[in-house]
Amino acid sequence: MSKRWGIGTVVIPAPIEVDEMMRKVPAGKLVTINEIRVALARKHGATIGCPMTTGIFAWVAAHAAEERAQRGEKDITPYWRTLKAGGILNEKYPGGVDVQRQRLEQEGHVVIRKGKKFLVLNYDKSLVQIV
Repeated sequence: MSKRWGIGTVVIPAPIEVDEMMRKVPAGKLVTINEIRVALARKHGATIGCPMTTGIFAWVAAHAAEERAQRGEKDITPYWRTLKAGGILNEKYPGGVDVQRQRLEQEGHVVIRKGKKFLVLNYDKSLVQIV
């Protein structure tokens, strides 16, 4: 950990913890993986939340939510509100950036293209604090 993240402790979250934090983001608001990592670290008294497992478990939550939606369930994790660092859309979510972009725009966000990436314009003004 020390070479990249400094000295301290790392929390490896359970998949359900990442899903629970993603579910706390209301319509019109956003969160990034980094904010989820910070909240996980705070919850567990660690220095950082593991970036690798947090990202993987966000992917798992997104795909599980889409499976539930395809079965007709209405109460699903709003995974499209969880962005990568810098407000970048996650191409690995179900349907890729096209689906995430559509859902974000339906909630009033403006998505722009910057090089090969898509990101939410002024995403930081819509960030929610997860506790």
